[in-house]
Amino acid sequence: MVVFADRAQAGELLAERLEGARDPVILALPRGGVAVAAPIARRLRAPLDVLVTRKIGYPPSPELGVGAVAEGGEPVFHRELLRRLGMTPESVADVVERERRELARRVRAYRGDRPLPELAGREVIVVDDGLATGGTARAALRAVNAAKPAKVTLAVPVGSPDTVASMRGEADEVVVLATPVDFRAVGQWYEHFEQLDDDDVLDLLDAASSW
Repeated sequence: MVVFADRAQAGELLAERLEGARDPVILALPRGGVAVAAPIARRLRAPLDVLVTRKIGYPPSPELGVGAVAEGGEPVFHRELLRRLGMTPESVADVVERERRELARRVRAYRGDRPLPELAGREVIVVDDGLATGGTARAALRAVNAAKPAKVTLAVPVGSPDTVASMRGEADEVVVLATPVDFRAVGQWYEHFEQLDDDDVLDLLDAASSW
């Protein structure tokens, strides 16, 4: 059973696997992904920024994700799940609009008026703290790929084997430390998995600016 002490330790271990990256841009999925990405950015002496994503929830049960949207990208839906629920993307248009508004609020909170770094022709490493269904990571990767980077790497400490396999068609490279067969939730693989707030994210980004 692989257990990480916390997100920072997981990031240090991932950084060892990413040392061959050439002048990368590190984009972290807030909030948990930022704590994993900070040690990677420090080790690689690379710029760190956030790529904000939002889950699109099933209206009667919002914790069930039927899709996701990332800044700069279009909504990405789990179409088979929508079909099983008797819904279409149009059925959740109100949810998408609400999540776009919250996405814009978080972008302003984390970045202000500053745009995303230029990604065209760059090596980009997208970081999260784990992969369960992979909905937000998939939306993030598609938004990044639309910017025509030279290479896209998805880096996560732990993930569901099926989800990790599905991501190999979304990124040029997937770096993952553990794919346990009994995966149930990301948090079960961390000894400390505290919820982070916006201030935590801003503190990590501020510290990253020093390198």
